[in-house]
Amino acid sequence: MSVPASIVAPPFMAEIAAGVENRMSELLAGDLDHWASVDPDLAPPLETLHRLLLSGGKRLRPVFCYWAFVGVGGHPDDPRVIDAGAALELLHTFAVIHDDVMDASTRRHGTETIHTVFARMHAEAGWRGEHRRFGEGVAILMGDLAFVYSDMLLRGAPPEACEVFDQLRLEVNVGQYLDLLGTARGNATPELARRICRYKAAKYTIERPLHLGVALGAPERLRQLAPALSRYGLPLGEAFQLRDDILGTFGDPDVTGKAVGDDLREGKPTLLYALARQRATGESAELLGRRFGAPDLSDDEIVAIQTIFQDTGARSDVETTIEDLVDESLLAASKDRLPLTDDARQALTGLARFVAGRNY
Repeated sequence: MSVPASIVAPPFMAEIAAGVENRMSELLAGDLDHWASVDPDLAPPLETLHRLLLSGGKRLRPVFCYWAFVGVGGHPDDPRVIDAGAALELLHTFAVIHDDVMDASTRRHGTETIHTVFARMHAEAGWRGEHRRFGEGVAILMGDLAFVYSDMLLRGAPPEACEVFDQLRLEVNVGQYLDLLGTARGNATPELARRICRYKAAKYTIERPLHLGVALGAPERLRQLAPALSRYGLPLGEAFQLRDDILGTFGDPDVTGKAVGDDLREGKPTLLYALARQRATGESAELLGRRFGAPDLSDDEIVAIQTIFQDTGARSDVETTIEDLVDESLLAASKDRLPLTDDARQALTGLARFVAGRNY
């Protein structure tokens, strides 16, 4: 299957996202009032966290959870699946806040990252200590708060759902460590890059949210359905991350909300880089070895590395891999392989095409 670029998001995504966003906003607004009454200085970090939560995002995790829940007979308006979706988004927010600190990222969804906001606040106020450390400290705490809120929203869920959520949280942290290690070593292989894709993105973004939806709607069916859902979710989750990697290197920052070249300056161990590193020779190999991962990478050097990724065939091979993974996922979503309701299977088919072909 050829995956066209810039596929429009399925309409149901906005409706599901709206319910999840309302739930998160309701939760944080109540807490903001409480903590601001304790001390007005507690309002700014909570307001910043609230703004980040509502600043955008695809809300894919709640959407996959929702369709698995509905696909096993769950009622579309059941508040439990909205709570679970909000829990997944809050956990994702925890992860991206900490990820932004680790990567020294300055933008997220087109807005300033939390650590950047509070470092500037510290500098403008002329407070004691180091601006950067204060900003990062606040961001870590706000990430921790998001983590706690996610737990609160799953209180009372079936034990099977809590077990899935625990596995998801373990896996995303394991994947993040592998990503950090691969970045530090600078010697990523294609095998390592795909392993990071699986644990940092595939399981956390698609496979486990699907399992969580079933565990909420029909916990007795989880053991039976989990393998079939994994056959759909794991290849699609890897395709999702590979598309992210391409957008991080070649995307339009006005659309993605992230500066092009950030992954190159951070030295991310992507499949794009791993393939190019294996194949590059001469000056191209020297540039990758010397400058890939340099925080002061110039715009001209970014263009040069983009060209290396093109000329070595790394980009075209990653695009082909995405197509193959989506084909694998679509096959797994066929009626004879995935025993969910027809509307759920149709939704998952549309989501597979969107995940692979999006431009943000």
